[in-house]
Amino acid sequence: MQPEPTAELRHRTVEAPAGRLHLVEQGTGPLVLLVHGFPESWYSWRRQLPALATAGYRAVAIDVRGYGRSSKPEATDAYRMLDLVEDNVAVVRALGEESAVVVGHDWGSNIAAASALLHPEVFRAVGLLSVPYAPPGGPRPTDIFGQIGGPEQEFYVSYFQEPGRAEAEIEPDIRGWLAGFYAALSADTMPAQGEPDPHFVTRDGGRLRDRFPAGPLPAWLSEDDLDVYAGEFERTGITGALNRYRNVDRDWEDLAPHRGAPIKQPSLFIGGALDASTTWMSDAIDAYPTALPALSASHLLDGCGHWIQQERPDEVNRLLTDWLATLQGPTRQSRRSSPRTGEVPEATAAAL
Repeated sequence: MQPEPTAELRHRTVEAPAGRLHLVEQGTGPLVLLVHGFPESWYSWRRQLPALATAGYRAVAIDVRGYGRSSKPEATDAYRMLDLVEDNVAVVRALGEESAVVVGHDWGSNIAAASALLHPEVFRAVGLLSVPYAPPGGPRPTDIFGQIGGPEQEFYVSYFQEPGRAEAEIEPDIRGWLAGFYAALSADTMPAQGEPDPHFVTRDGGRLRDRFPAGPLPAWLSEDDLDVYAGEFERTGITGALNRYRNVDRDWEDLAPHRGAPIKQPSLFIGGALDASTTWMSDAIDAYPTALPALSASHLLDGCGHWIQQERPDEVNRLLTDWLATLQGPTRQSRRSSPRTGEVPEATAAAL
């Protein structure tokens, strides 16, 4: 059952380095900033906003730059991690707050982790969904991704690198592509063991959608939900979202001074046991005692795929609210009032 919301959803835009950022908020109390992944929007947190609001938090879900109603800079390098972190800081400040708990899913998990790493004075705790934290470092990401898959198939992150290439596959039928991509990584619709892995394309001109399942939508995704996602990308295009992948080498260079750095704030990890991210990055999860020394808990949900807060909203909501209740320190500081095919090396798998 979904909790009864304590207030209506409020849409607004705030000034940020990107130009403007669209956000949706619900509730009052300590600020919890929710950061989505690829290819989604604030809407991926639709089942968390009322739960967090009911639990006494000011829940705020953003459209990351390049998505939804947020600004979409033209330059590819405007989507580097340092810029997205500064967007998050700008949102906290624009909301009149000094600090926040940041929670991210998929790419949003990486953005949340980097936000906590680079601005511990702003982000007092961090929740990571689906993609584990791996400290910066390791080989150049595109070198590693280029080696995955062998001579006959290409890893999807490499496929996304060339501007226009993936757009040519996705944009003629965004709704159909999204339906297949969501189904390919959902527990109830993902390809069976032994079937072609949807994280790869064949090197003879193949497409990702060639490996997407052709059956029904996953149980968590209604036709109306799909319409929301598709409508946003049909309006904005997919380039802003793909540009995040096109900055993995820039991120590697930018974050080099933080090579091997742990995140010292309280943290939480929730992953799906059937999600490739948790199997590829199992070494990163094993390294949490060093990488996340203040980790409160690490959960792997049996029978769950990649879209974790949408596949298992009640369980994720419970884990999040229980964790938030344990956090020590200031509960609110307002500026207005007071102070599965191959293994991916963990240092570069954070770019997935």
